[in-house]
Amino acid sequence: MTPGGPTLVLYVREGCHLCDSFAIELGLELVGGMERIRIVDVDRDAELATRYGLRVPVLEYGGVVVGEGRFDRDRFRALYPL
Repeated sequence: MTPGGPTLVLYVREGCHLCDSFAIELGLELVGGMERIRIVDVDRDAELATRYGLRVPVLEYGGVVVGEGRFDRDRFRALYPL
């Protein structure tokens, strides 16, 4: 992730095993690890909780959804320039 460029944002909720698995897989994919990702707990914001409901985890890059549910390595590689 470059300064000022698009950001990876991972929307999660506490206690979500899919969110934990997604974050681990994503961290393994990124050479720089999790410091390259902004993690947002949707339950800390009523609007986000409504928007995402039970859809978490959701990964956005530059405001575009690039992953949801289970981590799809091939899709991520196709959409996110490493």
